[in-house]
Order: sequence, then structure tokens, then C-alpha cells
Amino acid sequence: MTTTRNLVLGLAGLLLLTAACSGQPAATDAPAGAASSGLSKVLFLGDSVAAGEALPLAAAFKASGAGFQSIAADGGGNVVGPFSEENWKTLPEQITSAKPTVVVYQLTTYDWGSQQEQRAAYDKLLTTVTGAGAKLVFVTAPPITPDEFYKPHMADLDRTPEVARAVAAGSSGKASVLDASAVWGSAYQQVKDGKADRSTDGIHTCPQGAARFTNWLLAELAKLFPGFTPAAAQSWANTGWSSDNHFKGC
Repeated sequence: MTTTRNLVLGLAGLLLLTAACSGQPAATDAPAGAASSGLSKVLFLGDSVAAGEALPLAAAFKASGAGFQSIAADGGGNVVGPFSEENWKTLPEQITSAKPTVVVYQLTTYDWGSQQEQRAAYDKLLTTVTGAGAKLVFVTAPPITPDEFYKPHMADLDRTPEVARAVAAGSSGKASVLDASAVWGSAYQQVKDGKADRSTDGIHTCPQGAARFTNWLLAELAKLFPGFTPAAAQSWANTGWSSDNHFKGC
């Protein structure tokens, strides 16, 4: 597994490049004054891929002075497709009780269904989020290497970014879509820069990949919410999250 020291070194290179070119974690509370950024608390939704990413995200948001809570779920966490009916029984209350200012939904590997079903579900999520007084940010999922379980559903998964963009376009500025291909590329890549970036299972992330995603997501949210200033990677990369047993196959 990638060490935390290597995470810092790898992220340091990523930060230089950026400058040249331009078990779930506990909720963390934002300090007084954080609300001025419009990002006083982020609620993170998604599947087990998101659950792994939530580990460095929790550390990074805490270091950045913003509240964070993840309700990403192994084997589910989706708003359309299998398990979504059960998820919707509790999701509205989870969103409302979290009192977020921003809800980030990473499109899941279970967002199966027709275009109409996906659109209805994403519209329902938008209505639920805005009803709780928050804004919605869709984030595209990392590309996967599909096994027999996923192969019949790849057309549905490939369609999800397009559907999310259609929902955001009709949201009057209440929803946005972030394309994470800037982090992952267009195809699954297990090793990046000589280190494990994605799990050998073809689905999940390794600590290096999760850290790169965190660094990118916070920078993108800073563009959407200008009062928010992400902390330097050195302040959160060495906080112990990378040793979590969630990172298997790395």
C-alpha cells in the first residue's frame, strides 16, 4: 500500500503541475465564519468507491475549515437502480438532518436504468437537496473495468454524466456537474506515476488515487464557491486515513 509519505510527495508534484498550468469517517463541524464561503458543510453521497474517497475528504475538509459528512454506502448509495428504493426510504431525512450547504453525489456503479428513470431520480435528488436548503454537485465516477456483474449495465453507466448535465442545465444554478476525468482519465488505470492508483479489482481507488481525487475536488469546489480556500495537501495527507482497511487490492 502507498505510504503517507509517498502520498505527500506525489501530491506535491501534482500541486506544482496545477500551479504551472493555472467504515465511514465521522462528520466534522465547520468553525465560526465558514458559512461565508457557501460551503460551511458538505454532505457526500455515493457507493463504496465514494466511501474510500471519503476518508481523505474528511481530513481535507477539516483542515480547510469546512464541515463534512459522508453517507456513502458499500453495496449501494445510489438514487436509481438496484437498492435505490430502500435508499430513498431514509435518504431525505439523512439529507435534512445533516444540514448541509452543499451535497456532492458521485455517480455510482449502481445507477442502472433507462434514461427516463435516471432523469427522474436525479431530478428527485435535486428537489430533495434544494428542499433542504443546499446546492447539488454531481461528480462523475472513475472509469471501471467491468466484470460479468457490471457488463450488462455499462450502457446505463456511460449515460449517467449526460443525464446529470441535463438535470443541472435545468436547475437554475442549483446544481452543477464536475467531470472527474481530469483525475482518472477516460479508462481504468491501475498504476499511475509508478504507484498503485486504483484497486486491482478494477473498481475502487487506492490511497494515492483517493488523495488525488480529494485535491482535485476541493480545488473545483473552490471555483464554485469562491469564499472556500482548500488547505494544502501537506496538512491532511499524513493524518492516518491511508491505513484504513477499506483500501484493498492496492
